[in-house]
Amino acid sequence: METIRKETPMNTEPHFFGRRIGRRIRKAKSALLTNFLPKIILNPQAPLSFAYPVKKVCLEIGFGDGTHLAGLALRHPENGYIGAEVFQNGVANLLSLITGIKEGKDIVGDIKHLPQYRDNIRIFNDDIRLLFPLIPEASIDNIYLLFPDPWPKKRHASRRFINPDNLTEMARILKKDGELLIATDHPIYKRWTLEQLRDSNDFYWTARCGNDWRQEPKDWVSTKYQQKALREGRRPVFLKYQRR
Repeated sequence: METIRKETPMNTEPHFFGRRIGRRIRKAKSALLTNFLPKIILNPQAPLSFAYPVKKVCLEIGFGDGTHLAGLALRHPENGYIGAEVFQNGVANLLSLITGIKEGKDIVGDIKHLPQYRDNIRIFNDDIRLLFPLIPEASIDNIYLLFPDPWPKKRHASRRFINPDNLTEMARILKKDGELLIATDHPIYKRWTLEQLRDSNDFYWTARCGNDWRQEPKDWVSTKYQQKALREGRRPVFLKYQRR
């Protein structure tokens, strides 16, 4: 997910660059968006509210097809996860992962989580910059930004999500020593990220050697895009930063 702030006297909402919907969403997943999404949609009045007390609250920005988010939520039921994604096909796929409902399967009765999943995911299906002001200061333990659109052309650099405004907001909502993890397979975005974070007074890079950012972090859940990048010969990097 990639966005850019564009404000005018007539429109104070940020301008979004990117797709909100792709291929036609078929019957089963459309039913999930209609009947199950409202059960786990984030409450803007209580954005950190979950079905039960959680130890940590983690935020994934642009969760794509939901593989990483669903995997973490399954491995760590003690934590709460907020997933922000504007691409409705991706939202529908995440709902499919946590309910087990796939295309061609008839939906009968009330839709529920698969038995192995607890109710520890909340979804914000809009631009993350609209959510930032609603999240209390120093309330998030981890932020994940995995394989964002690199917008490689120089004239599109302002569309890249990693920028001073967004870094300021992420620093505000992260707890002291909270972590920001950015994964990318694109050399331009890697260089851009390193430069932007180098100039930030709010974060420091935790890497001590090359393997610290070339290897997958502990407890990693591989994403569909990551597997595609590896098949095509692009080696991702994992840049971990800590809130000062």
